Amino acid sequence: MFDGVEYVMEHSLRPDVSLVKARVADTDGNLVFSGTARNSNPDAAMAGKLTLAEAEEIVPAGTLTPDEIHLSGVFVHKVIQATINDKPIERLRLSDQNNKQQSTGGGIKGGRGRIMRRAAKEFRSGMYVNLGIGMPTMASNYIPDDVVIQLQAENGLMGIGPYPNAEDEADPDMINAGKETITHLPGASAFSSSTSFSMIRGSHIDLTILGGLQCSASGDLANWIVPGKLIKGMGGAMDLVCAPGARVVVTMDHTAKDGTPKILDRCTLPLTGHNVVDRIITDMCVFDVDKAGGTGLTLVEIAPGISVEDVKKATACDFKVVPEPVPLMDDE
Repeated sequence: MFDGVEYVMEHSLRPDVSLVKARVADTDGNLVFSGTARNSNPDAAMAGKLTLAEAEEIVPAGTLTPDEIHLSGVFVHKVIQATINDKPIERLRLSDQNNKQQSTGGGIKGGRGRIMRRAAKEFRSGMYVNLGIGMPTMASNYIPDDVVIQLQAENGLMGIGPYPNAEDEADPDMINAGKETITHLPGASAFSSSTSFSMIRGSHIDLTILGGLQCSASGDLANWIVPGKLIKGMGGAMDLVCAPGARVVVTMDHTAKDGTPKILDRCTLPLTGHNVVDRIITDMCVFDVDKAGGTGLTLVEIAPGISVEDVKKATACDFKVVPEPVPLMDDE
């Protein structure tokens, strides 16, 4: 128990061998990483009983200045010259794909477009913000011109810029947590995964917007796994939603494809966080969640053409409603 919050203590893993990849190494084992490729590399190197570092380039000791070095050679036992340095891009994402979607309406208009536009209204100038993949990330296309925020990627970048304009501008060492190619803005900084989560756990991220599979009336969130389905991992969601003082906004379709409600009295899927959600934005409405007081959901905005009765039929829990007329979500 720390500051009135319960935590689960887990002992760190101590691998027998750590394998890391650096852009540059010197003959003393000092390492330099490139962009978001720093990610977990320094942490993995520091954890290993034996650390082997593969480097694109090896230079004599003294070539690198102390300020250039990201990881001291004290953690590295052997440096290996990399012979294959091809870096395949897992998810090439270009800005003109977004422009095409917005001009043709592909995946942007309708209910999901409404969600993205409404989510963008959560941004305030000066905020440090983490956006989940999918609709949350796409909400950044609707940031008002007079609002300036800093977007964080938990894999190690503060100051995310737009997707690159062309494939030849895409850098495999500059990606977001969803492995999509990105650019960085002036003033951006790259760092390790542990530094990233120090920002999150230390309450330095003002706002987190992420998708959801289910939400409960008490603010529980399930968004990381459907039992029996293949997943790559939870990612940073658990830390993001559980950080002390975090404001958490969930964006999701109000119902599943088969019409099953996704907002319930209790989540039936494994939880990402308990009593963590502050606001739910769906294609039908906006709910505020009293996660501290335990009084449940309050409908505070509703989509044009949708009635309160429509929302009740699509929601598997009780909720309160602000006094009539209920404000409308922006549908433009």
